[in-house]
Order: sequence, then structure tokens, then C-alpha cells
Amino acid sequence: MKVVRQVIHVGLQGLKTPAGFAMCILVSAASVLGAQTINPSSSAANPSSAANPFYGSVTSHPASAEALRLSLDDAVRRGLENNLGLKEAESGEKLYQGEKNEALQQFLPTINLSGGTGVFEHNLAAQGFGPGVFKKFGAIFPGGIPSGLSLITKDDLTQGQLSFNQTLFSGPVIAGWRAAGAAQRSAHFAKMSARGEVVQQVATAYLHAIAAASEVDNAAAQEAADRLLLEHAHAAHEAGTVSNLDELRARVQLQAQQQALIAAQNALEKDLILLKREIGLDSGQKIILSDPAPYSDLATQTPEEVRAVAYKNRQDYQNLQNQVVELQAVHSAYRSQRLPSLRFSGYYGVDQVNGAGSHGVFAAVGTLNVPIFREAGLRGASNAAAAQLSAAGSQLEDLRGRIDQQVRSSILDVDASARLIEVARSNVELATRALSDETDRVNAGVDDNLPLVTAQATLASAQSNLVESLYRYNLAKLALARSAGIIEQQYRVYLGR
Repeated sequence: MKVVRQVIHVGLQGLKTPAGFAMCILVSAASVLGAQTINPSSSAANPSSAANPFYGSVTSHPASAEALRLSLDDAVRRGLENNLGLKEAESGEKLYQGEKNEALQQFLPTINLSGGTGVFEHNLAAQGFGPGVFKKFGAIFPGGIPSGLSLITKDDLTQGQLSFNQTLFSGPVIAGWRAAGAAQRSAHFAKMSARGEVVQQVATAYLHAIAAASEVDNAAAQEAADRLLLEHAHAAHEAGTVSNLDELRARVQLQAQQQALIAAQNALEKDLILLKREIGLDSGQKIILSDPAPYSDLATQTPEEVRAVAYKNRQDYQNLQNQVVELQAVHSAYRSQRLPSLRFSGYYGVDQVNGAGSHGVFAAVGTLNVPIFREAGLRGASNAAAAQLSAAGSQLEDLRGRIDQQVRSSILDVDASARLIEVARSNVELATRALSDETDRVNAGVDDNLPLVTAQATLASAQSNLVESLYRYNLAKLALARSAGIIEQQYRVYLGR
């Protein structure tokens, strides 16, 4: 940002010249969009569009009374249409398209047509034609100024003029055109990176809502089981076969599970609100998630394979590459200020005074501007631009290493979360068997209901861990697709849809 501000300042100082305009046009796309690096694991406790525009959107339709069935693909499509962060990136791209057109105009001729007519009154004495001047023309006015001659004159002037201006050669203008093209390409890749961010954000929110819905279902099932346990304990207590402690324990367990159900329902509603905010639905619109939690094994990929795909498809990497090209043009613009510049301008017009006929007027002017001695300032600016270019090159090299780090970390996360799912499923099976066995023991009167309550809690925890493991596995696969730069095109493949 600081680099860009300096370039803008240089441009404003010399905006009336082609070189100054070229400096002004060298506005980097990084000043608005930045090099969007990927951090798949970043999240906020209370996501808000005030802190991150990708959590907001432009509401496309008001809420309706009918519930809307929403699939993952439909959610992603709506996000790409309405998400606020993407709309800002698209506006940034249009901004630099306009900058490029302004740079193009410096190469094209500027032609203006003007005309006008009016009545003018002149004071000849104020313009230097006073009585003393007329006395010098004694042969013409031997007696001085004739009595009928007034020093105040009027005339009617009708004028038409066609003017032409064009820069024939200017190093800064050429560099400005190159920089504007690089800025536009950089803005395009920043927009494409924003599209990937939208896909990841929306898919993450959708998967989180699915996981929250599974938690609600599990909590509701546990609440129903605990209610049945309380009914059995109450009946047994009334029959005198169990103590009051068993009934109290069952009642406490039921109320604890009711609290868990309320908390799970509240979390689900908040997750749905966040999802609707990201895709442009009214927060009051009722939606039904139509897709279940996806699960499929991902084909094994080596870090080298994914890294090669990432270098080819990562938009933030291509964005930074174009920013380097842009800074090269900035450096070239400073250096080219030592070169002469050549401009041509002229006009042709027709003047008519007091209706006495017209006469053509014209001018043709060629201007050669040769800088004689500005070496200190030019060398300082060139050295500063070279330092900025070197810093951008270092950032590009660092991004290559960061891409490799993200790819390797994502592959490790995918492998680890896949193994966690296997363990979580095994835990659910074991906890289910343990609960079944303990239920039989309680029904046979061998145990009281304390081991049964413990077994129910163990099963509930195992089910929650399985839901969380599935969610984390899908997130890891999305992060891997994002690290490879292909999340928009292949998120369905990675999720196994």
C-alpha cells in the first residue's frame, strides 16, 4: 500500500504532463484487492461482514412464507451471485479496466471541436492605442484623433476551431500502459481468488449447518431415550422395585439432555443465519438443507502433484506475479523519464468579424522535451522502485514456499481426519453395543440405572465426535482443493458429490 501511495503522489505532482499521467496510472491492483493469500483454517468466533466482507451479501429477494429447499450447489451458486466480498472484487476489476482505458487514451489522438459567436466591446486606450499613439501617425491623422473616431469599439466575432493533440513518443506513457495492463490482470486474478473464497466460505457454512443439524437429531434421539428411561424408572419406583435415587438420576439425565437439545437447536439456527447472510437470502427466510453430510474417500495425492497444480491454478500466485510485472513497469517508467518525449498539437479554425467574410486560421506545433539535468531525483526514484520490485520478488518466492507448506499441511489434515473418522465410527459401534448390553442388565434387574446413564452419555459423546470428524474431514478436503487453486471447479469431486 505504501508503494502505491508513493506512485500516486508522483502522478499527482505531474498530472498535466504525459509522464505525470503515466505515473498516476501506475496504480497497483494490490492497493484495493491485495495479494489474497489463502488461510483455510481462519475463522472468527462471531463472523461479521464488518470485519470480513465474505460473511456478508446483497440480499436478492425478501423472505417468503414458504420454506426454501437449499442444496449445496444452489448455495454456492447464490453465493457467487450475491456475496459481498466477491462483489467488491468485481468492482475492483472494473476500476482497473477503467484505468487501462485512461492509459490507452495517452496513445490516441485527442480531437476537440469548438465554436462560438458573441459581441465584444474593446477599449483601445486600455490596450495601448491612446491619443499619444495616434499623434505618432501624423501623416494619417494630421489634426489628431478625428472627432468621429471613438476609442471604444464593438465587433461581432464568430469562430470555429478543430484542435488535435497526440503524444508520439513518451517512455513513461508506454510504461504506464504496461502497468495498467498488469494491474487489470492482477485484479482479474484477485477476483478469481475471491470466487474461490466464496465457494470455500459457503461450503464450510453449509457443512457446518449439516453438522449442527446432525447434533440436533442426536440430541433429540438421546432426549427421547432419556424420557423413556425416566418413565421406566418412575414405574419401577412406583412398583417398589427400585429406589427413588434411580428415578432422580433418570430425571436429572433427561433435563441435562433437554439443555443439550436447546443448545444444539440454537447453534443450528445461528449457523443457518450465517449461511443465509453469505448467499444473499433474507435472514428471516426459512430454509431446509436438502443435502446430507457428504462422505467419500479421496484419492491419494502426493505433495508434488498437488503443488504442480497449485502453481498453475492458484489465483493469488498469478495475482502476485502480475504485481511484479506492474512494479517492473513502474521501475521502467522512472528510468524512462531520462528519455526525450515528442508531442504534436495543432488546430484549424475559421474566424469571421462583423460579417465581413471569413478567414482560416491554423497552428501546427511539434514539442520535443529533453530533460537536461534531473539525475538526483530520477536516480532516487529509480532506486526506490527497484527496491520495491525486489521486495515483491521476495514475496513471490515466499508465496511459492507458503503454497508448498499449505499443500503439505492440507494433505496431512486429510489423512489424519480420515483416520479419525474410522476411530469415531468404531467408538459409536462399541458405545452402541455397550448401551444395549447395559440396557439388558438393567431390565434383568442386575444393575441399577447409573451404568445405563453412563452408557447413554458415552454413546452421545461418540456420536458427536463422529459428526465432528465428518465435518473436519470435509473441511480438510475443501482446504486441499483451495490450496491447489481448483476449489470452484472441483469442490464436488473433493466432497464426493
